[in-house]
Amino acid sequence: MLSPRFLLLRSAASLTTRSFCTGGGLKQGKAPDMMEGNPLLHVSNVRNRLREIVGASTNWSDHQQALAERVSLSSMLANSQNDLPAKRMKDSHLEVHLPLGSEPQLREKYLTFHNTVRFGRILEDLDSLAVLISYSHTYNPELKRSPLSIVTALVDKIDMRHHIIYPDCDIKFTGQVTWVGKTSIEAKMHMSQFRDGVYAPVLDATFVMVARDPENKRAAYVNPLKPEGPEEEKLLLEGEANKSRRVELSTASLLKVAPTDEERKIVHNLFLNTLDTKTVSFRSRVLPPNSVWMEDAKLKGLEICHPQERNIFNRIFGGFLMRKAYELGWANACSFGGCRPSLVAVDDILFQKPVEIGSLLLLSSQVCYTQGKHIQVRVHSEVFDPLTRQHNTTNVFHFTFISDRDVPNIIPQTYGESMLYLDGKRHFNQTVEN
Repeated sequence: MLSPRFLLLRSAASLTTRSFCTGGGLKQGKAPDMMEGNPLLHVSNVRNRLREIVGASTNWSDHQQALAERVSLSSMLANSQNDLPAKRMKDSHLEVHLPLGSEPQLREKYLTFHNTVRFGRILEDLDSLAVLISYSHTYNPELKRSPLSIVTALVDKIDMRHHIIYPDCDIKFTGQVTWVGKTSIEAKMHMSQFRDGVYAPVLDATFVMVARDPENKRAAYVNPLKPEGPEEEKLLLEGEANKSRRVELSTASLLKVAPTDEERKIVHNLFLNTLDTKTVSFRSRVLPPNSVWMEDAKLKGLEICHPQERNIFNRIFGGFLMRKAYELGWANACSFGGCRPSLVAVDDILFQKPVEIGSLLLLSSQVCYTQGKHIQVRVHSEVFDPLTRQHNTTNVFHFTFISDRDVPNIIPQTYGESMLYLDGKRHFNQTVEN
């Protein structure tokens, strides 16, 4: 049974995409709190603030030297979490503005050919904001530079509340830390857009960050979190529940354990439906009507990782990786469904290894599950070393899209493809069903 939230999303996705804010005229998209001179943080200054916090440089050669100097900050790390003062949720609360309506010169970076907003750019902004929120939680006024290296470990989920992001309406991001472990931080963020005189919700995002030492070699302790009031206690409990859910999903991964009895029946039925009844052979397979072999639903890409895309720790920016993976996944869903799809959710983006500058990054997108108008896409990224000929997985991305028409069924042929199919079905069910 589909949840009421998802039925609302599906209804919104069926609307014709509009290019500009409703109400006529650009003034509808200009928020009063984004007038020039407002002290709140501008999205273009987020990464500048991060550079100040860790002592990074905007120059490539100086940047390397600054990071080498960070090694001396190791002595400032806490020996245990008990040595650090507890922080409140409001200590890390941030509000960041993206004034697409008030500052038209910003739009080109975010604009698509079809006068919509590039969601990949939004992913970059969310990633930077999650890092800044985490540093706000661990802020120590007695230190000029933070000894912590805080990086994204996981994008737990991004739920779209509204599928249309207008290119000429002001956007506001808000977020704060809602849960902490000993060395990890959960940051929840919300994005809203000003239209028709009010801010309307666009998406909710949950990121999990990890703290490392200045050399990014071992874990480092972060400040404990002290909730104030029942609402914050509820958020903290939700964070604990999210952690337990992630552990449970990891334990039940198809890379570790066999499929359930129900899943095995699904795979076997898929196999039976593709057998050639004329030959009565296990090897002879026939594609059912309105179906596509999984092998024929792939799209691949290559990125050379230049210094321009580095983060404050001299590795490739996680937001850049998400943007490239999303754009490849969207293109795959578009070509598969035959029309421009809308994003429903981003789920379980895992950052397994950092990507070094100069790497050859291979991206592989696969439609792994479909249901009605919905397309589940998995994007796998790996670094290829041309000298050793080795491939190392760095990230796995999961995107749920919705088309404006029914899409073909995706059919696996091999056992490995069947596991991809089941994994995609699990992610889809987790996203849109009760």
